[in-house]
Amino acid sequence: MPDTPPGESRGLLESLKALAATLVAIAHTRLDLLASDLEEERAHLLSLLVLALVGLFFLGIGVVLAAMLLVAAFWDTHRLLVLGLLAGAFLTAGIAAWAMAVSKTRTKPKLFAASLSELRKDRQQLTRS
Repeated sequence: MPDTPPGESRGLLESLKALAATLVAIAHTRLDLLASDLEEERAHLLSLLVLALVGLFFLGIGVVLAAMLLVAAFWDTHRLLVLGLLAGAFLTAGIAAWAMAVSKTRTKPKLFAASLSELRKDRQQLTRS
């Protein structure tokens, strides 16, 4: 099909084909953004779950060691110091993991933020035209 000169208008069928192609391209781009948003959210939730489980594990170990510390407090030598240091290390690790999980939860970007931003731009461009 020959190209139309700048002064001539295209036919109705060609305009509809161009409109359909544009709409399909817009939908394809938005679906790509939606898929990447879902992938980011899945990775974020997985890392949050791992941090929470690590935190709970270390807190559990810390509680067990703290209980052992109370039992060992009545024994004679440096067992108390070693158990105290281990309990403190595990409790510190658990609290640090928990604080990281809470921090990650608070600083998480809004779900589908990129998709919503692009849709907002599309709507603004369509209302201007």
